[in-house]
Amino acid sequence: MFLKKLFCLSVASVTSLGVGGMVAHAESPIVQKTAPTKQQPAPYYAPGTAPDPTVYLPPPPEAGSVRQQSDDKAFASTRSLKGSARWALAQTDADLHLPVLLNSFSCSAGFVIDAAKAPHLVSLVQKILQSETGDMWKGKDHWHRLRPFVGTAHPICTEEGRQKIAETGAYPSGHTMLGWSTALILAELLPDRSTAILQRGRVFGESRIVCGVHWESDVQEGYVMGAGEIAAMHGNAEFRADMDAARAELAALRTTAPKPNSQICTIEQDAATHSPL
Repeated sequence: MFLKKLFCLSVASVTSLGVGGMVAHAESPIVQKTAPTKQQPAPYYAPGTAPDPTVYLPPPPEAGSVRQQSDDKAFASTRSLKGSARWALAQTDADLHLPVLLNSFSCSAGFVIDAAKAPHLVSLVQKILQSETGDMWKGKDHWHRLRPFVGTAHPICTEEGRQKIAETGAYPSGHTMLGWSTALILAELLPDRSTAILQRGRVFGESRIVCGVHWESDVQEGYVMGAGEIAAMHGNAEFRADMDAARAELAALRTTAPKPNSQICTIEQDAATHSPL
């Protein structure tokens, strides 16, 4: 299979794009429950105005329910992907450091999104992360859902962070929330590329299932949460101004930026075609 032939090339290809290889950092910012620092931007939400996921999201599936059976099936069927190119892509998607996150949308954008050349976009996504993270933890702490790998010896794609991840709630998926939020803003900023960008956002969430750190339903509600957060942010004048600045920046960048690595694009397209759900 062509995808398997590309697996050996994928590590070198991703490194050449400047994202540091296919292995995710265990300390991705969404995993950390740390207080804001002086260096972090202020959130877009005024106090008390953020949407409450514990109210608008449904509770996680109950044991024995049809939905939980679907969750179990998705987790079991994706354990065999360990060592594949899809597994390696899930490892990269686990890294939420902004140069990696933004670069992961390069194929869908049609040009390399280099964080070093997109300061307005970086600032925008940083503020989105800062705005969304508290709501994400509110949901996780409310439901305390165990991760699918907890109590098993099944592999996950981020083994170096296994214990730390096990200590945090699974529902909803924070990585999916931020990945889908990023896809939504990029689709708005680059509307001619919206179909490919939204497809990549979907794959980004599915990587959490492939990785083995989230249930299918965690990811499904992560999409919902990301959409809800971005919809609410559009009511914030600063958010809209930052979107305008990022739009102009990307319009200029796409005229000079190199094309993305075709081998990585092939792997991502194969992942989109072969959904684990």
